[in-house]
Amino acid sequence: MSVFEREVEDGITRGTRAVIVHADQMRGGRDVDARLDEAAGLAAAIGIDVHARQAFRVRAPRSATLFGSGQVDNISELVEHNRAELVIVDNSLTPVQQSNLEKATGAKVIDRTGLILEIFGERAATAEGRLQVELAHLDYQAGRLVRSWTHLERQRGGFGFLGGPGETQIEADRRMIRDRMAKLRRELDQVSRTRGLHRQRRKRAPWPIIALVGYTNAGKSTLFNRLTGADVMAEDLLFATLDPTMRQISLPGLDKAILSDTVGFVSDLPTQLIAAFRATLEEVIAADLIVHVRDISHPDSDAQRADVLDVISELGLGGEGASPMIEAWNKIDMLGEDERQFAQETAARRDDVVLISAVDGAGVDDLKRLISAKLTTQSRIRHIVLASEDGAGLAWLHANGEVLESRLEEKSLHVSVRLSDADYARFQARKS
Repeated sequence: MSVFEREVEDGITRGTRAVIVHADQMRGGRDVDARLDEAAGLAAAIGIDVHARQAFRVRAPRSATLFGSGQVDNISELVEHNRAELVIVDNSLTPVQQSNLEKATGAKVIDRTGLILEIFGERAATAEGRLQVELAHLDYQAGRLVRSWTHLERQRGGFGFLGGPGETQIEADRRMIRDRMAKLRRELDQVSRTRGLHRQRRKRAPWPIIALVGYTNAGKSTLFNRLTGADVMAEDLLFATLDPTMRQISLPGLDKAILSDTVGFVSDLPTQLIAAFRATLEEVIAADLIVHVRDISHPDSDAQRADVLDVISELGLGGEGASPMIEAWNKIDMLGEDERQFAQETAARRDDVVLISAVDGAGVDDLKRLISAKLTTQSRIRHIVLASEDGAGLAWLHANGEVLESRLEEKSLHVSVRLSDADYARFQARKS
């Protein structure tokens, strides 16, 4: 039996009875109840039936089980009492910890990373998304071949390139995983090159690109639908959107712009997924403006903001030369009167924040105006005269600015173009 066949056998089905446990290592910054609610939301996203949830304080994580021995006994009792088939540990587990917990509880155990991978595996709708999920899943699974899978200890014979005599099943599975991952990476590289060509074409038609980012379930897709009139899946589910969606929109002072809805981020987002989804998230890297959509009604809104910024930094989007970012504080319709007043007072002290409700449209026009203002900052309309035969100059202006008008007068081409100060200086340097 190969690792791939084992994965099918171990698959989690809808309606699986589960309990959720969390090792609270008291590092601060995140509400434990909110963390358990989020884990339950992740489980619900793929139809797992959660019957109980419990957090345990863990001062010194155990290398064998993560939890203390008495806590493991409590988890076993929780499993037995709820007749659970699955234990979801809302932390990262080593393969040894996962195996030992399965032996102790008599139930299947998955950690936070495994749960998120299950969701992504079910939700990926495009060929690209499926490639990314499979790559991430194989990367994760490669380190878990040492679990209590007795079939992996068998030796098998072989011939040709499929494995020689004495090759163990675990070695064969590892080789199969390596080969499959190499093939997936080649295919994703091709996807990335194709995306790059599409971006170059968009750059030649100088429409600014706006990327919506944010914590999962912050309301990005609902806002996307309101801004574009599209019908992107927007449900009260974690990771409702996986595959990027792009639509054309109009903004005050701008005829056209491209809006991109991206996958939601989450705390402790598996590194395998960040790496695998880099091709998709390159749309964020190429954006002229990033709109960080925040669920301002969530008790962990500040911690979620920090998680999103961490992922953005890991993608290399921070620091000098990074795309400008604004924040859309969403779900103000879910705030109480005092909370809304405090949010309004806080936002009023900043020039990069707008309060909105993507559901009822409150503040969305203000958001459009702020997006437009940020995109046109330092951009002014320039009146440039080119020689009529200077096709390269005209092409440069089309590629780097927004050409509003061009007219031929005798042997000169008069062009009105919107350019930033930096691009205008580059154009002047080109001429000299």
